[in-house]
Amino acid sequence: MAANGEENSEPGKLGFSLDVPFPSPREATIALSSLSPDREPRRGGISKHLSVSGSTLSVRWSADEARILRVSVCSFLDHLQLVVETMEKFGAPIP
Repeated sequence: MAANGEENSEPGKLGFSLDVPFPSPREATIALSSLSPDREPRRGGISKHLSVSGSTLSVRWSADEARILRVSVCSFLDHLQLVVETMEKFGAPIP
């Protein structure tokens, strides 16, 4: 798993990106489908974009405040952990 803070093209915004490798593209797509419905509770102040490239799930955040960014990232990591543990429990997906 790779994570880094990044410069955001929007002035005054904070950015964070996370790349999560999965054993297969199918598992990355399952994780994307499981995590995509979770919208940010606040309408303003933060945005999150999820995508899959090969077997890597990529997440990009942009936020007005560090606190909002931290809460969103922590919440996402909790959900990601649940998704990964569930996939491990049920085994590899059938194509």
